[in-house]
Amino acid sequence: MTSDRSVITDSLGVGLATGAYGVSFGALGVTAGLDVWQTCVLSLAVFTGASQFAFIGVLASGGTSLAATVTGILLGSRNMFYGVALAPLLQLRGSARLASAHLVIDESTAMAVTRESTRQARLGFYWTGVCIFVLWNLSTFLGALGGTAIGDPRAFGLDAAVGAAFLGLLWPRLSSRGARAIAALAAAVALALVPFTAAGVPIIVGGAVAVLVGLLRHIRPPEDLP
Repeated sequence: MTSDRSVITDSLGVGLATGAYGVSFGALGVTAGLDVWQTCVLSLAVFTGASQFAFIGVLASGGTSLAATVTGILLGSRNMFYGVALAPLLQLRGSARLASAHLVIDESTAMAVTRESTRQARLGFYWTGVCIFVLWNLSTFLGALGGTAIGDPRAFGLDAAVGAAFLGLLWPRLSSRGARAIAALAAAVALALVPFTAAGVPIIVGGAVAVLVGLLRHIRPPEDLP
């Protein structure tokens, strides 16, 4: 059986690697038009990388704050399914369960679901989640300060980096043929809408299509799927 110390060591390794990436979000947040404090509050309140990058991506493309918010919520909806998987493992109740919900992200879930006991599931979840939360928000602040210091980011071509960063965050998650097919379908829908809709709308619709198809894949029996 894996030792508690090994679980904590692995969790800290994941936390350090992931938390440092907040520097990119901080710099790109101010690139998209947010100030330092708005960028930091977004990391504190939302705390899910894909949704945060999607939010600033919509803003950077000229979309409204409403369009950016809806897009972020759509991408963040996957965390509900993580919560369903984690509930029987962590066995939390009341206020502890409510407070822990903010730490439900890809990495904390991955470090919990593979454990052999409730104790180690909790160790993996909390050590990973808290480590990433602290480092992500600290590095967001440092990145935002650095992004402000360079002046107009468009002069350096950094406005294009928002989309590139989001793609870099998304790419490792497209590990299966089904996930790649859903991503391609959502991208095709979004691109088709670009000439006819306001900025931000294609991303919302494309994200909604991805969520809907993903839900159908989980609901329908495997033999009914191509």
